[in-house]
Amino acid sequence: MKVLLSIKPEFADKIFDGKKKFEFRRAIFKRNDIKTVVVYASSPVQKVIGEFEIESIIKGNLVELWETTKAYAGIDEQYFYKYFADRNSGFAIKIKQAKKYKLPLSLKENFNVVPPQSFVYL
Repeated sequence: MKVLLSIKPEFADKIFDGKKKFEFRRAIFKRNDIKTVVVYASSPVQKVIGEFEIESIIKGNLVELWETTKAYAGIDEQYFYKYFADRNSGFAIKIKQAKKYKLPLSLKENFNVVPPQSFVYL
């Protein structure tokens, strides 16, 4: 099963460049059969630009989560704690293998969905 995530373009680019190996989330999907994340680069790009396989999903308190992921977080510590400001714990999706599409896809035309706030099952 696949899920489509909205990711800011700067972070999506880092995923496909191999500089970001963890995608952080405040909440995670309820289904446990999700193997692939389809990446929707949010505004101003507004296109589906690729996908990645999920190696694992790490849940932890923020200090542990940062210590585990900081080498390939793709963000700095200040941004990490600001993102999780109202939480005691969070999730990190560990990226196994990322594949950028040769041509970006349209959410409406190719997937018949609207841009998700967080994620949508495909």
